[in-house]
This record gives sequence, structure tokens and C-alpha cells, in this order.
Amino acid sequence: MRSLIETIDQTLLPDLNIESCDPHDPIVIHHVPAPWQVLGTGNYAAVFTHPDFPDEVVKVYAPGRPGFEEEVEVYDRLGAHPAFSQCIYARDGMLVLKRLHGVTLYDCMHRGIRIPVQVIQDIDRALDYARDRGLHPHDVHGRNVNMYQGRGYVVDVSDFLHEEACSAWTDLKKAYYWVYRPILCPLRIRIPYALLNALRKTYRWLRSLRG
Repeated sequence: MRSLIETIDQTLLPDLNIESCDPHDPIVIHHVPAPWQVLGTGNYAAVFTHPDFPDEVVKVYAPGRPGFEEEVEVYDRLGAHPAFSQCIYARDGMLVLKRLHGVTLYDCMHRGIRIPVQVIQDIDRALDYARDRGLHPHDVHGRNVNMYQGRGYVVDVSDFLHEEACSAWTDLKKAYYWVYRPILCPLRIRIPYALLNALRKTYRWLRSLRG
């Protein structure tokens, strides 16, 4: 771990340039120093990997965006569970997390990869586990959950302290059982990112109308 922290401090953080332009859209990556690579982006933070440390990822919050302290607390409450990552180290808007391998359900839709029911059931059980520990699963959607070897994983828990009701996962499950399984899955349709993005923004707009 000491070697990883030194590598982060010497080769990633000094030259990393990320920006959150809109709290409702993924952050913008202006520069990532080699050999670091972007694993994923959220609305407030980005996740990076280094080839010398394949079992860990580094999550860095964009300047001015909140949520770091809350995410650390969420990981403290979750402890060890196979469907969640674990926080190994945290400091000043940067977390070192156990890496969860796999493909997001969002990317599965784009690539035409079949999503089995087991993945949905695994995520359901994981969210129940989080609720048992006083957390409130929030903003659980296709870009925040992974599939790996036919099992489901939750890769973003940063909003699990938000107590207001959130129907994102319930709505995704309805779409999975009513549209994906009977129609899209048998046809192995690959959905372009432009269309997925349009659907995401339309859904967000409809949720805002529901209050």
C-alpha cells in the first residue's frame, strides 16, 4: 500500500486535470498522466487504474464537488460484502478502493451483452444489506452497477447517506423485466451511446417532474 500511495502522490495527483462542469453530467477529463488510465467517470469524481496495481483503483473527486467524507462513511458502514468494493485508504478527496471487475449494465446495453436475472437479484440483495446497516441506496442506475462472470456488483455508493426516496433502481428493474428480457435480450440489440444518453436525460427530466 505504501508503494501505491507514493505512486499516486508522485505520478497521478500532481498532473491530473479533471473538472465537473455540470453536477448532472459526468466530469470532464482534461489530462491523465501515463501510465494511469481512466476506468470510469461519475458526476463528481473519476476512477483511475495503474498497470502495476491491478487489484486497486483510485477515485478522485473533482475540485469543488462534495461527497468525499460521506463516501468514506458509507464504506465504513458497509464493511466487507462481495457485491461492494472496500475503501483501503482515503485522504483529501481521494480514495483507494478494491477493484471490482466487470462491465456496467449501461455498457452491456451498448455492446449487446446478455444480462442474466442473477445479476439483478445479486444487486437487490446487496441493497438490502446496505439498508440493514442504516444506509439508503440512492441513484443506483445502469452506470453504477457492474456484471462480472454472471454476478452483479454495486460500484458507486457515494450517495447512500441521502435519505430522500429514490426510485432509480426500481425503475431500472421495471425496464429490465418489461422491456429488456422479453424484447431486447433475445434480439441482442446493441444500443448506441447517443441513444442511451438521450434516454438517460429523458428519464432524469421525467423524474424531476415527479418531484
